Amino acid sequence: MRPTARRIGMITPSSNTVVEPMTGALLAGRDDVSVHFTRLRVTSISLDAADTCQFAPESFVDAARLLGDARVDVVAWNGTSGSWLGPGGDERLCREMEQAAGAPATTSTLAVLAALRALAARRTGLLTPYTRDVGDAIAAHYADHGFPVHAARHFGRTTNYDFALLGDAELDEAFDALVTAGCDAVAVVCTNVRAAHLAARWEHRSGVPVVDSVAATLWQALALAGDARPITGYGRLLAHPPAVQTQR
Repeated sequence: MRPTARRIGMITPSSNTVVEPMTGALLAGRDDVSVHFTRLRVTSISLDAADTCQFAPESFVDAARLLGDARVDVVAWNGTSGSWLGPGGDERLCREMEQAAGAPATTSTLAVLAALRALAARRTGLLTPYTRDVGDAIAAHYADHGFPVHAARHFGRTTNYDFALLGDAELDEAFDALVTAGCDAVAVVCTNVRAAHLAARWEHRSGVPVVDSVAATLWQALALAGDARPITGYGRLLAHPPAVQTQR
């Protein structure tokens, strides 16, 4: 018989140094949830074929099958590649991962879109570490899914490892610029940007809700596992979790 604790399975990029410690911090007060990780090789982000091929479905299916061996309650691709490659690909990917793992599946992109929908965002601010062309691709896909990007700030980086090196001061400045531009929600799109710990402070001083990719992925994974308990200290989405609304 399965234990009562919920098991969350997460697939993360090989060069990501944020997802595991940040997810652990988000769940620090919970002894009824365990998170189990596996990795697939991702080192750089661009629209070049050499980089987009890192996200071949076969790699995810193999990773999901490994997590299925741990009898997890849900599988999440904790990466945002679907934001620039297209959320439709993530929807198809989830169906394949579900079959491989024998559990519901989601991705960071689908979680971010679900969070924006739940928060009724109308003028989305986009904050990423990526280059402008990747950011433009994200904006186009988000607009197609009902969330036109009102303003954006990108840090112009391509090496995934380097995304985690962005500091609080740089992120503060980018967030403030998006609020000044009139955004009514800000999405931090990249699970290797350390921003979840800033969300509550940002929201307190601006009144603008924050959708951090790492926090949103956990929020939706927990909901798919049947858990809607609030997690405090990391912003509105986790502290007052609205019902998950999926695309699929």
